[in-house]
Amino acid sequence: MKRSMGRPGAGHSGAGRPGAGRPGAAERARTLAYGVADGVLAVPGVPYAPVTAHATDENGRPLLLIPANSPVAVALQGEPDLPATLRISDVAPVALPDRVRGRAWLHGWLTEIPAEGRRDAALILSRLHPRPELLDLAGNKEWTVLALEIAEVEIDDPWGTATLEPEEYEAAAPDPFVAIEAGILEHLDEAHRPELAALVGDRVGTGGPTPGPGGQTPVIRPLALDSYGMWLRCTYVARPDTGEPFDLRVVFPEPVRDLHTLRCVYRRMLAPQAS
Repeated sequence: MKRSMGRPGAGHSGAGRPGAGRPGAAERARTLAYGVADGVLAVPGVPYAPVTAHATDENGRPLLLIPANSPVAVALQGEPDLPATLRISDVAPVALPDRVRGRAWLHGWLTEIPAEGRRDAALILSRLHPRPELLDLAGNKEWTVLALEIAEVEIDDPWGTATLEPEEYEAAAPDPFVAIEAGILEHLDEAHRPELAALVGDRVGTGGPTPGPGGQTPVIRPLALDSYGMWLRCTYVARPDTGEPFDLRVVFPEPVRDLHTLRCVYRRMLAPQAS
């Protein structure tokens, strides 16, 4: 278990490689780009365009569902491509102050998916975003799908900042729990706060030898989950002026890659704390 150097979202130098309880920069970028986090398109000379829905194909290429009359789609008409940046902000699903856990900037060239390719694009998008617009996208004149061909990726998260070449980004895979992380964290927050507090009690003064500021007991809430471990937010609620919220990293004994193994790890970690 390691104390973080700051709250997620505040950039730190050093990208880091996989291992020691942390995913590598390319895996983190693929996770941010997966399609769960919110995205905004930035195109030179065009107003910012919030993306209605986005997801990545197997190579990490973003597919973006956009109204056909949006300024970005209009600017692309008659052009083979446009330089663009997809700005992604990863926000914790649990309601907390300072919820931004990381940011990514995917720079590249924007193109429109041709009509014959929209059905496949709609299938990829609908796995994460089952929207009615995707049911007949090939014949829907009100919506279109754009693709971003990646030229460079930047990431800023609790482990640091990094700039990635497209080959590094494409070769990585997103975290296996990215699509279900929100539900897991919400369950832990609703049903297992006492176990989480006991798990880190010796570090933050919830019953262990190290007291909190002014003898307070902090509230422990889940902030993020990946296959290597999880982040916990520790907040001294009674007198917040005596101590800033801070985050702890709980590292799993070994990386987990499926839900069954994750459940086993949670049982071993949390069950002793409940007794």
